[in-house]
Formats: sequence, structure tokens, C-alpha cells
Amino acid sequence: MTVPWSQFLGRNLTLATGAAILGLFLLVALAAPLIAPYDPIYQDAAVRLAVPSLAHPFGTDNFGRDIFSRVLWGTRIDLQIAVIGVAFPFLIGTFIGTIAGFFGGIVDTIFMRLVDIILAFPFLVLMLSIIAILGPGLSSFYIAMALVGWVSYARLIRAQMLVLKNSDYAVAAVSLGFSRSRIMFRHLLPNAIAGSIVFSMSDAVLVLLSGAAISYLGLGVQPPVAEWGVMVAEGQSFITTAWWITLFPGLSIVVLAFGFSLLGDGLGEWLGVRE
Repeated sequence: MTVPWSQFLGRNLTLATGAAILGLFLLVALAAPLIAPYDPIYQDAAVRLAVPSLAHPFGTDNFGRDIFSRVLWGTRIDLQIAVIGVAFPFLIGTFIGTIAGFFGGIVDTIFMRLVDIILAFPFLVLMLSIIAILGPGLSSFYIAMALVGWVSYARLIRAQMLVLKNSDYAVAAVSLGFSRSRIMFRHLLPNAIAGSIVFSMSDAVLVLLSGAAISYLGLGVQPPVAEWGVMVAEGQSFITTAWWITLFPGLSIVVLAFGFSLLGDGLGEWLGVRE
């Protein structure tokens, strides 16, 4: 008997907690223009480095900008980084892994040697190299993630396809004369993709931290746009005198990453996937 979704969430506390955290961040991102008390890039020299107070709950930075408002607006950018930064590698890797695993032979060899080449380089170094060539900005970050991040998904899907293509229902589909594309994408892929879905939640944590790191190094989101990695970088010079500049965006990164991690663990339990 199928367990109702609401009852399952009640039993799977990990999944429910992760979904609640991400849902809260999504609401904050959507409502940021309504609930942010100040313009995130407005500078008020009269309140530079103001400590947290009722007027400025998270204090202000060295330009007099309200940290609370910048954290709220930054939620939009960092959620976008986590989602888009995972979506393109997921789609590319799933397609390549499906083709390589199903056809095998020379096709599989070519794609897997490409995977080996990419894995030969440290992830962050390769990311930085691509972004340095393309120029700083979010678009460059997404392109770099798409070019580097797909390999993990390709390996996961390929491993599943190598097993499933020899299953009884796959052999039956071939004997019934179904096309290769139908067998791959309608019969095999839905049964092979669960592990990749669970992994994508953990990968979102890596993408989020990578985006913050890239912005911290000045190659991602460019000031004065409110983004948590940029805010941490801007506050590092004041860490001993104005700790709130880095504390609140840093905590936001940790909590959002924690939410993705919990959601991944909960989905793994639900789908019966063990990492």
C-alpha cells in the first residue's frame, strides 16, 4: 500500500527538515523585495559599521549598507547558483552516461576517456582556469560548472545503464521492436536516475560552496550585487572589529548547504539509495 506523502514526511524527519529549510529560503528569496527594510546597495555613510540593532538587525558594513537586507537579497543569487549550477551538469551528464552505458564499445570508451581527462585535474583549479579564460561573472561560472561537473552524473548513470540494459524488461523491449531511443529514455533511464537525483542534492552543496568561493576570489558575482560569498570577502578586513559583516552571510551559506544535505539524505531513504 502506498504511504500518503504527508504521512511519509512525518515519518522521514530528515526529508521534512531539509524540505522545510529549502522552502523557507525559497520564500525569503521570493519575498525579498517586500521584507527587506532597505535597498541592498544603498550606502549611508552616517551608519558605517553600525552594530546590530533594531534599525539594522544584522548591522551595517563599511559602506553603511544594511547587512540584513543584503542577506535577504543574496538568497536569490545563491539559490540560483545552487539550482542552475546543478541543473546543467545533471542534464549533460545524464545524457552522456545514458548513451555511453547503453551503446558500450567505442562510444563508451571515448566518453570515459574524456571523463578520465577531466578528473585528472583538481576540480577547483579547472573551474578557475575556465572562468579566467571566459571572464568573471555568473555566466562564466555556470559554463565552467557545465563543462566540469557533468562527469559524476555520467559515471553514475553509465554504471546503472550497463546493468539495466541486460535486464529482462530491456530484452523484452528489444524483442518487441522498440526503438533504441525509446528503450533508453522511457524504459531504462527512469529506473537508473534515482541515484543521480540523490547525488544532485549533495552536489548542490558543492556548487553553493564553489560559487561562494569563486565570488570570494572576485571571479563570480561582482560588487555591489548582494551575494553571500562577496559579502564574506568584503568583511574579511573587519573580522575583528565588525564580525557581523561576515558572520550572517557565512551562517546563511552553512544553513542552506545543510538544508540541501538533509534533503539529499531524506530522498536517499525514500528512493532506497545508499551512497
